[in-house]
Amino acid sequence: MELGTDASIALVAIAPFAAAVLAPLVHHFSRPFAGWVLALVPAGIVWFLLTMVDPVLATGAISARIGWVPAYGLDLSFYVDGLSLIFALTIAGVGTLVTLYAGAYLKGHAHLGRFFAFLMAFMGAMLGLVLADNMLALFLFWEATSVTSFLLIGFDNSRMAARRGAIQALAITNIGGMALLVGLLLVHQATGVWELSAFGDEIRGSAFYGPVLACFLLAAFTKSAQLPFHFWLPNAMEAPTPVSAFLHSATMVQAGVYLLARVTPWLGGTPVWTGILVSIGGATLLWGALGALRQTDLKQMLAQTTIASLGLSVLLLGLGSSYAISAVVLYFVAHALYKAGLFMVVGAVDHEAGTRDITLLGGLADRMPVTFIGAALAGLAMVGLPLTLGFFAKEEMYLGLLHWQWSDIATLVVLVAGNALLAGIAMLVVVKPFLGPELPTPKAGHEAPVTMLVGPILLGAAGMVAAVMPDWLGQTLLQPGASAILGQPVESHLSLAIHPANPVLWLSLATWALGFLVYQQAATLRTVLRRLEARLGWTADKMFDALMFGLIRFAGAVTRLLHHGRLELYLVTVFAVLAVALIVPVGVLGGYQLLLPNAELGNWSAWLTWPELALYEWGVVLLALVGLLAVLAAPNRLVAIIALGIQGAAVALIFLLFGAPDLAFTQFTVEVLSVVILALVMTRLRLDERDPREWEDLARDGTLALVCGAGISLLLMVVLAGDLDTRLSDFFAATSVPIAHGANVVNVILVDYRGFDTLGEIAVVMGAGMAVMALLRRRKVAS
Repeated sequence: MELGTDASIALVAIAPFAAAVLAPLVHHFSRPFAGWVLALVPAGIVWFLLTMVDPVLATGAISARIGWVPAYGLDLSFYVDGLSLIFALTIAGVGTLVTLYAGAYLKGHAHLGRFFAFLMAFMGAMLGLVLADNMLALFLFWEATSVTSFLLIGFDNSRMAARRGAIQALAITNIGGMALLVGLLLVHQATGVWELSAFGDEIRGSAFYGPVLACFLLAAFTKSAQLPFHFWLPNAMEAPTPVSAFLHSATMVQAGVYLLARVTPWLGGTPVWTGILVSIGGATLLWGALGALRQTDLKQMLAQTTIASLGLSVLLLGLGSSYAISAVVLYFVAHALYKAGLFMVVGAVDHEAGTRDITLLGGLADRMPVTFIGAALAGLAMVGLPLTLGFFAKEEMYLGLLHWQWSDIATLVVLVAGNALLAGIAMLVVVKPFLGPELPTPKAGHEAPVTMLVGPILLGAAGMVAAVMPDWLGQTLLQPGASAILGQPVESHLSLAIHPANPVLWLSLATWALGFLVYQQAATLRTVLRRLEARLGWTADKMFDALMFGLIRFAGAVTRLLHHGRLELYLVTVFAVLAVALIVPVGVLGGYQLLLPNAELGNWSAWLTWPELALYEWGVVLLALVGLLAVLAAPNRLVAIIALGIQGAAVALIFLLFGAPDLAFTQFTVEVLSVVILALVMTRLRLDERDPREWEDLARDGTLALVCGAGISLLLMVVLAGDLDTRLSDFFAATSVPIAHGANVVNVILVDYRGFDTLGEIAVVMGAGMAVMALLRRRKVAS
């Protein structure tokens, strides 16, 4: 496959984030027209991507690389082939209309500018995800979709249901995000490359295949709401309708389908791939379609059908034939067009009639004729009638299963049943609110604003126009998209001709007939399904709540156990662990053999060697011992703190005797300040009495102190008994002047080589000083 290069591809992902930053200002200065102004960004992206159609058809793909982390061989790379181009065009196109729609739907909202910022960032995250070639970049955009969707779902944060829906979506999709990261790292470990476009089929035959497949499937199933992770998607309906229209049609929930499509060439085609995707996808298709029949809220009905549609796409990807993959491409576009249009229609009905309960709506076609036309165009595509994209997608998925094997027959039955249920629900959504006798509604229904009608009409018309041009549709959409998924050329055979002898036609007729039956018996089916749900009692949604409640209770118990507020026990635990870490490796495990390779385990004489000291050096040792005795014999804590200064002075003298006057004077200064500050604090806090604890506690702490001290001393002796590795000190000495331009090596180390460490120490001292000042001031006020 020949590759072209165009670095401007990166602007497609960057532009929406820039618009997100500016969105509040744009809304502030162009308040009535903010939606129109911001819609120019995705509209410009659509125009730019359309210029890439011919180059992609001619060369197969266009790539771009931007230096990211050169030291690790990481580039921010983007890749545009038939698959990513179809997804990007759909995202930007639907995003343009959703932005216009949101400006009218949320007109006058106090936080509309913030909403536009979240929406633009969400769009940018999804565009970056489908265009990213670098695996780490894909992961970052993947997680960005979760974060931005969290912000959008919980936009109305004053409602508990919105907060719960946002948290649930974030929690479930982040499980998949972590799995995706592990899978990507395993792929890099197996292949040594970071770009998705550079992979072959080496993963399929390697030992990494199982873990990688598990990680990618978990990521895709959580993102695209497959069983048993489906329950977060209906709760995401707490978001404003523009978010639902965008999220359910072309963005976040389609990310899992995109991931599975992208990895099909090097993970697909195996029995385990086919078995898992077909079974999970089929179960999700039927579960979502039946779940939609239980609902009377139009948004919830559409949300459940999204679950079913995602299951349908996963099932087709599992089949993996050229017909099934062609159906995936066509169905993705068809679903995006009709689902976004239907959500916009439902939002318009709710906005203008005051309710979206299907049992309270009827006869709105006379009051909202344009809205009804938009609903009808989308509904025809959802039913899959001729002259719609949905018809071609349905024909392709049936065409690949005419082999009459038992597995094909079972899959065909599931597809027909699922499509029939979806067709019946489409009839309900379109017919019930608009036709029949007019019912009273909370608001007197009237036509929605123009910007709320543009989306449904254009999206429905786009599906119709594409469907009446099968040759163009096959060459421009089906062939490049399906070829990119399969990794091999796929030919289009779309045609408007209908042959009565074609079995697919009869399967379509059976689907429509069953769909009409579902429409007629919807009330009865709804009652039966609700009774079954009531008998089940527990649902995945309730199990999530129980799990979260248990997690919170468990976290509280752990917190009470470990963070009980007794500082004394915290210190005992820390020093006990330190004692074990110091003593056990020496006496039992022989861990210090790494530091002293030539010593035998248990050869204490090789370790416990006392150096020959001069008379003045013995004087320093005696001074330290005097300080120790002074601390132990101190009549109160104030005297003990002052006596600690003797220990610090002894350490400073050691530095001075061994040629480090800078450290010696620093140590003297720190000791003087420490003693003065601590004495001042102790005096003000009146903590000059002796330790009031019992002898048992004192014996415990004394033993810990002796063991820790002995362990540290032994560690130092072991280190000194080994060979000194001077590579680091030699590096400092050699580079101090030419690199850091400082002749004082100690100062250079503190300021340059470990400057952040020094900065951290300064911050700690400053924080301690501020705490002391706060205590002193509080004491002064209290007195």
